[in-house]
Amino acid sequence: MSHISIHIHDKSYRTANNKAKQVIKALHLSLHKNEFVCLVGASGCGKTTLLNILAGLDTDYAGEITFSTQQLSPKIAYVFQNPRLLPWRTVLENIELAANPDKESLDFLLNSMGLMAEKDTYPAHLSLGMSRRVSIIRAFAMNPDLLLMDEPFVSLDAPTARQMRHLLVGLWQKRPHTILFVTHDLREAIAMADRIIFLDKEPMSIIREVPIPLTREARNTSAVIEQFKQQLFIDYPEITALL
Repeated sequence: MSHISIHIHDKSYRTANNKAKQVIKALHLSLHKNEFVCLVGASGCGKTTLLNILAGLDTDYAGEITFSTQQLSPKIAYVFQNPRLLPWRTVLENIELAANPDKESLDFLLNSMGLMAEKDTYPAHLSLGMSRRVSIIRAFAMNPDLLLMDEPFVSLDAPTARQMRHLLVGLWQKRPHTILFVTHDLREAIAMADRIIFLDKEPMSIIREVPIPLTREARNTSAVIEQFKQQLFIDYPEITALL
């Protein structure tokens, strides 16, 4: 049974000349418990809009989102591109604002993301990569039913982004959650996802769902990821226009 069922019948905006523009139509997506799913699509296809709907930040749509637990208020955590840390609070204080984990759990999260030594540091003294690690810890500390991630590694240099992916997957394997991760980088999606959802736009639609059969160990090799990427283009030529 699906952990989360998403049915967006219609999501439209009003343009500057007061015409309706449909962004999402008849989108049906199921997420399984503790599954890592990546959304891949062209810029402007509505990926962030979908995440905002799931997060409850956008309620102006027609559709239903249901959780198998039938919780009235499921926990949803959101990791944005901008870490959104309060500059006058330390790393530890920023995390504790969103959640109140016990010391053992907090120490585990800090150690897993390599930030134990920075727990009393203020955001102004952190690199962008470190700040984004804090936002990931903050999200996991909430123990969410659904963790949304909107291109959290965009604009990082390649070695830092690769390190961040490794840390995130390592943490997720130790502390599983259902993750919906937006990216425009197919290699990144292959490196992390159990399943990739390819999205077209105007209005958004799912054109292909692809499970990733590669082992986690195999994904540590760039050549394996590149070979799998090229094979996807051969098997599903319709996705090339999205990237």
